[in-house]
Amino acid sequence: MSQQAAQVETLFLHEHGEEFRVVAQRDGDRLFHAVLELKATDAGPRPRRLRVKDGADEELRSPDQFVDLARRAARIRISQQTSQPARDRVREMLDGYQLDAKVVRTCRLCASDGRYSPITSETAIESDDETICPDCAREQLDRELAFKGSISADARERLEDLLLEVQDLERITNLLSGQLDPDLTKFDEISATVDEVDPVPVDSLNLHPGMQQHLESRFDTLLPVQSLAVEHGATAGQDQLVVSATATGKTLVGEMAGIDRVLNNKGKMLFLVPLVALANQKYEQFRDRYGDMVDVSLRVGASRIADEGGRFDPQADVIVGTYEGIDHALRTGKDLGNVGTVVIDEVHTLGEDERGHRLDGLISRLKYYCETGGSPDSGDTQWIYLSATVGNPGQLAEKLRATLIEFEERPVPIERHVTFADGREKIETEKKLVKRAFDNKSSKGYRGQTIIFTNSRRRCHEISRKLEYSSAPYHAGLDNRKRQRVERQFADQDLAAVVTTAALAAGVDFPASQVIFDSLAMGIEWLTVQEFHQMLGRAGRPDYHDKGTVYLLVEPDCSYHNSMEMTEDEVAFKLLKGEMEPVVTRYDEGAAVEETLANVTVAGTQAKRLNDRMVGEIPTKHALGKLLEYEFIDGLDPTPLGRAVTRHFLAPDEAFQLLDGIRKGHDPYDIVAEMELRDEH
Repeated sequence: MSQQAAQVETLFLHEHGEEFRVVAQRDGDRLFHAVLELKATDAGPRPRRLRVKDGADEELRSPDQFVDLARRAARIRISQQTSQPARDRVREMLDGYQLDAKVVRTCRLCASDGRYSPITSETAIESDDETICPDCAREQLDRELAFKGSISADARERLEDLLLEVQDLERITNLLSGQLDPDLTKFDEISATVDEVDPVPVDSLNLHPGMQQHLESRFDTLLPVQSLAVEHGATAGQDQLVVSATATGKTLVGEMAGIDRVLNNKGKMLFLVPLVALANQKYEQFRDRYGDMVDVSLRVGASRIADEGGRFDPQADVIVGTYEGIDHALRTGKDLGNVGTVVIDEVHTLGEDERGHRLDGLISRLKYYCETGGSPDSGDTQWIYLSATVGNPGQLAEKLRATLIEFEERPVPIERHVTFADGREKIETEKKLVKRAFDNKSSKGYRGQTIIFTNSRRRCHEISRKLEYSSAPYHAGLDNRKRQRVERQFADQDLAAVVTTAALAAGVDFPASQVIFDSLAMGIEWLTVQEFHQMLGRAGRPDYHDKGTVYLLVEPDCSYHNSMEMTEDEVAFKLLKGEMEPVVTRYDEGAAVEETLANVTVAGTQAKRLNDRMVGEIPTKHALGKLLEYEFIDGLDPTPLGRAVTRHFLAPDEAFQLLDGIRKGHDPYDIVAEMELRDEH
């Protein structure tokens, strides 16, 4: 022991009942620890007994060995948690050997376990009315996380970083119960940015007098992205891919080009969007803005069954349509007239697994139509593609043969927050967040309103029913009249929140200040980084709000289907830290067969040319071979079966499931129900 004593840097004493724990330490490592008993003598307190501990075992040593150890130690420290009477006894005992000691702030948990851990104001962690060291705080946090269930490494790292930053264990563990502490939930802030672009004066545009007068009545100058587009030929027939954040004014680029060409007799305008809700909203907007100058019509997917109340007129000057609605018209040989401008909104849809190939095919088929039947001059149609989220804009612009107009502006800052909660706690948290937003007004005089994204229609209704402030569900299962009522109520600030699935992610115009992710899944698929950015971009509008706020409500160790390999906490930090995925259209065999059949139906012997110029790569020979095998085509002509399949946008396996049910005499409703159930699972 004397050899060890010569190496001791710190001798630490901590009160332990009537005794003292003694820890000998060098270079931060514990050499040994012991229990010291004192006795009263005429000369004052003196060592009575020293028991050196080795795990559960103890070895009795001479009390003189403690004196030898203390004399050889570089420094002696007494725990601040030691009571004043006990401190006095130790000091008096050490004074008898002419030894000095300092009182230091230490971790009680370490001391009780025979470790010496000095702590400072920079390292002390508050826990249950005492201060402990970071290591002990991490251990307690780990126990709390284990009680909650497994948690991802990123989530654990985030919580540990916060623990060291705020030095309060209770505040951190409260986050695991969905408690809102803005200083802790805030993950980061996407700053407002403004690129320097010389604004184009509206009176310099030289458009058709009707469009020119309309724009001059609304604006003095164009917004930056609009100015860039005009400078690069948007109003001179140039094909463009315009990539810019939500609420930066992209839509007007297409409107300026399309309406001007209509008024100058250069063909009608098609404005195409992915969803019926968005098509309805754009249709109403265009009628209000331009209805006195042009005829506006609507073509959505439902038009293949009914005429949407007579709103579709193929001869109209402006047709607002869904991708599916216009594609159905092409697949069934409808005459859309002379098309002068095509605007494809939300063109990043090309990268989606379910719908990407259909938009890819639509663009190719529509270009073929414009070149061969819809325009007096081949290739005269102007194409404008719009998106807020494209990970590979240069590559996509090249594929689309368009000039890239990229403007990286964020009109208002967006704060992104993360907190942890289970399904029940999430709704309680949403109540607080919706109330807090709606109770406050921006400097522009608007209340804060919220969009809550969740993963199912049923959950939309559940959340909306339980929110204390006025709210409404909004999803594709509602009819157009109900959706329009919700849009109107939100615009009039009669609703504090809307609760939706993916229906709003594609740009339906709800001026929300706050976006809450009740789930990071859509159906049974986790969000991609691109989808996530598209959705959070709905928070904060420059004309309404001072900033946008985004909350991710994350349930640790949660997934929504057994096919999901990741958990929600893993996905959360992947989305927050991830880079935007490139927009790439991928084809499996079913998608290749479906688009090739549609191209054969529209273009016959020219189908291979349509396939070759699509954004994604289609194995044309293999697809044609499958179409012949399935008897969907005869040569390069669609069979009656093939026409029925392409008219109804059926994948081959769906067509065969329908045929099997029909041949077996099953009730049509049962066949459809079985197909819906299969799609759901």
